[in-house]
Amino acid sequence: MFLTISTTGTPERPATDLGYLLHKHPDKAQTFSTSHGTAHVFYPEATTERCTAALLLEVDPVALVRRGKGKGRGGAPDAALAQYVNDRPYAASSLLSVAMTTVFKSALNAVCRAMPGRAQEPLPLRIEVPALPARGGAALVHKLFSPLGWTRVDTVAVPLDEQFPEWGDSRYVRLVLEGELRLADALRQLYVLLPVLDDAKHYWVAPDEVDKLLRAGEGWLVGHPEQNLITSRYLSRRWGLMRQAAERLELVRLAETDDLQVESVDNAVDETTDTEEKPVPLAEQRRAAVLEALRAAGASRVLDLGCGQGQLVQALLKDVRFTEIVGVDVSMRALTVAGRRLKLDRMGERQAGRVTLRQGALTYTDKQLKGYDAAVLSEVIEHLDLPRLPALEYAVFGSARPRTVLVTTPNVEYNVRWETLPAGHVRHGDHRFEWTREEFRGWADQVAARHGYTVEFVPVGPDDPEVGPPTQMAVFTMTTAPGAHAPGAHAPGAHAPGTAGSRTAAPGTTAHGTTKEAKAA
Repeated sequence: MFLTISTTGTPERPATDLGYLLHKHPDKAQTFSTSHGTAHVFYPEATTERCTAALLLEVDPVALVRRGKGKGRGGAPDAALAQYVNDRPYAASSLLSVAMTTVFKSALNAVCRAMPGRAQEPLPLRIEVPALPARGGAALVHKLFSPLGWTRVDTVAVPLDEQFPEWGDSRYVRLVLEGELRLADALRQLYVLLPVLDDAKHYWVAPDEVDKLLRAGEGWLVGHPEQNLITSRYLSRRWGLMRQAAERLELVRLAETDDLQVESVDNAVDETTDTEEKPVPLAEQRRAAVLEALRAAGASRVLDLGCGQGQLVQALLKDVRFTEIVGVDVSMRALTVAGRRLKLDRMGERQAGRVTLRQGALTYTDKQLKGYDAAVLSEVIEHLDLPRLPALEYAVFGSARPRTVLVTTPNVEYNVRWETLPAGHVRHGDHRFEWTREEFRGWADQVAARHGYTVEFVPVGPDDPEVGPPTQMAVFTMTTAPGAHAPGAHAPGAHAPGTAGSRTAAPGTTAHGTTKEAKAA
């Protein structure tokens, strides 16, 4: 497989700047191992006026067959002959796309420390692919590339056999693209459209392919007239993945239309539905109170139990004193949104090593949650039915046993101060209860006594002299060493105190975990 990228230049802006943008020196021929073979990068020409970088991929056919577990090209079980007689060593396909992510990773991300401004500027580019499979012919090639800013899209059909022209043309074309584009944009387009034109992938299409498609398609896929075809072929016509991609692309379109961030449009797992007072939202005051308490406790390894869309995890990452952060939530959808918010896929290795997102139900014990300095249950307990609270209590205080536990929950007495909240209503439809200050203190005191903790109470938000603060926080500090729990600590079936006068919703329902999927901030 072969691909060349050329540009022109002047003495003031030499063409050899391409070497900086690709992070490959023009005077060197470099070799890289990929998952399907060996990639070579070299420069057939490198002058001030013109520079060309070439990517040559040598596919290891034996390794490819073994990795495919005997299946033919495209995963067809009856294509046994295709394992040995195929176009994989020659025709540009998804294998070349994978090699590009290995060899030109920085260029794909528009990263160039030596010339950061140059990486963001359009370049006069010429890209040639000598053998490109095109299921749909030259017409489809033009439909895919012409809307993307290329001034020239040339395709020359490759005959089946030059000695027998009557046999006609093959499905392969020689492609030449010319135009002024950012190098990163050109590479991302090729990354997506090479397998789309081939209409096959040489590896298993997993759910993370949706994220790859949206990352590479950022800035051009949303408005592309062939968006549906691109999405369908890239995701190997897997309906569930196609639906996910369509939903997320529509969110991007809506955000661009209103000049908003995607996160502000995609509020399925939102923490801004509380009846907050401006200018400082209650959610921000709550996070600030939690961070202050964690710093005061000297915590460095922190659990965010019921992490939702990851606002607290994001805040913790900004403080280097928190060396390990684990976000746990029962909702995979919430964790997916949290991962997008945190940009885990673009995070540096050192930063990514500090954070983990895990699915888990907080009413069940988990050995992997033991040994942490602190755990945070921020606006979590009120989403559980009252009979499930003892199970949560034991999982956190009896089993995991962090040195410090922070629990925040709404103060129902403050609800009368919300002008938009009807009398007798809880702040969110998913709240199973909302406690008074006395009820919360009674529950927290008993939990502390059962498990060897002391507890202090901290107001969050404006502390009204009559009804107290909008949010109440309990700070539990361990006084008894693990293994020396107070009597009753192993009694997860005990009833939660303070239920008299508590407000409940949806009686008879059962929550097997907790999530901020529909929780107010």
